[in-house]
Amino acid sequence: MKLLPIGIQTFEKIINGNYYYVDKTMFVKKLEEGGYYFLSRPRRFGKSLFLDTLKEAFSGNKELFKGLYLYENWNWEKRYPVIRLDLSQAYPDTVENLKESISSFLRKIANEHGITLEEKILGLKFQELIQKLYEKYNEKVVVLIDEYDKPILDVIEDIEKAKQNRDILKKFFEILKPSDPYLRLVFLTGVSRFSKVSIFSGLNQLNDITVDRNFSTICGYTQSELESVFYDRIKDFDKEKIKQWYNGYSWLGESVYNPFDILLLFDKKMFKPYWFETGTPTFLIKMFMKNRYYVPELESLEVGEEILSNLDVDNIFPENLLFQAGYLTIKEFMEEYGTYILSYPNLEVRKSFNSSFLVYVFKEPVRVSKTETNIKRAILTKDIDKLKDVLYSFFAGIPHDWYRNNDIASYEGFYSSVVYALFNGAGLEIRVEDSTSVGRIDLSILSEDAVYILEFKVVEDKEEYKALKQIKEKRYYEKYKDKEVYLIGIEFSKEKKNIVSFEWEKV
Repeated sequence: MKLLPIGIQTFEKIINGNYYYVDKTMFVKKLEEGGYYFLSRPRRFGKSLFLDTLKEAFSGNKELFKGLYLYENWNWEKRYPVIRLDLSQAYPDTVENLKESISSFLRKIANEHGITLEEKILGLKFQELIQKLYEKYNEKVVVLIDEYDKPILDVIEDIEKAKQNRDILKKFFEILKPSDPYLRLVFLTGVSRFSKVSIFSGLNQLNDITVDRNFSTICGYTQSELESVFYDRIKDFDKEKIKQWYNGYSWLGESVYNPFDILLLFDKKMFKPYWFETGTPTFLIKMFMKNRYYVPELESLEVGEEILSNLDVDNIFPENLLFQAGYLTIKEFMEEYGTYILSYPNLEVRKSFNSSFLVYVFKEPVRVSKTETNIKRAILTKDIDKLKDVLYSFFAGIPHDWYRNNDIASYEGFYSSVVYALFNGAGLEIRVEDSTSVGRIDLSILSEDAVYILEFKVVEDKEEYKALKQIKEKRYYEKYKDKEVYLIGIEFSKEKKNIVSFEWEKV
């Protein structure tokens, strides 16, 4: 049995160290003619490993590719000088530190090739390195830049500092245009797709392959790759459960798994949110609260191309960050309208994101976790009265001072967002029937042999309670004739900050 390459981003180490490797070298072949490429993928998705694979291919290290697609499909006679920069290693806390970090990276590469750099200005030093490598080897240069956006994202909550770092990177990348005669391939990766105007204004020929069917599986594991490469590991697991938990990321092509999740699952032999735990979406949730975002809309979010690709420090959209960070993925592309339908990729993200939302709002992770567990237990045991007690207890336990100090509870979608997040955080299978009517939410909760259809309304105290009646009128339950169906109507009072009506019946 081979070793699991957890956290290893070096192609040579994986090949020579008897680690599992999913062959992605056919995508290297697609880049053989050179050019300028940009790829965005969420963190821990294999971007750095692919960049290192590019480095070894263009450096002509043939023996590393033995048994892989590229071994018989590459011109190994040609070797190119490579500049590889990992900007995640830069220090972005000040302008001076960022400039000096990148400058030191350039000096290190120059020293490795026996080259002396004389320019002092950062961009000119980069240009000088490119030209001198070209002159020394009489071959065009390959430039690989990993995590190009990290110096911006690390300081994104300080807008002025983020703008300063953006402007430094913009000037740095601009030097690639006059260096074009000396360049063979330029490949940049990152999490975010900042607009070309803000970062890559000088690179009109930049080919963004982020949402491209030809490169959709360049990172991540497809179902067939998972089952063929890890055949001796996956036999010990329920394939459908693995798929439910970790598959579902899509960039117009076949859906893929996040490699980090799969490797940790095979290592720990437990289903946990391994990828999600490597970073929390605090900044995003803070934006939600500020903009009074209706969380159930994340089930089926319709956006245009401009939302997916034109992130900029001056104009940040929550939808953009959600997609680029991997919390949402493409579920459908409506070509006739030029719009995309986004949703959670899988159970890991759905469950964990909603739990994080609740913990951020209420600051009580233990109570949130206990409530989610009790909700799941009530649903699986068909104890609807217990479900009522759990929900009532959760809202009743929120201190009055919390409402007094937080105006977010005054917007109509808040209560339904909380209920929605509780059921999702419990890890239940949920379908949203009407996810756009702010102020109420229609949920279908599916268990193995039962369906729970829930209507949630925010009401004034003197208003007639009619949530259960509305469920009957919509007749959603008719499509679940093969299961037990429970109808649950819940009304929430803005004034009393709790449930004022909870009615249910079995049909």
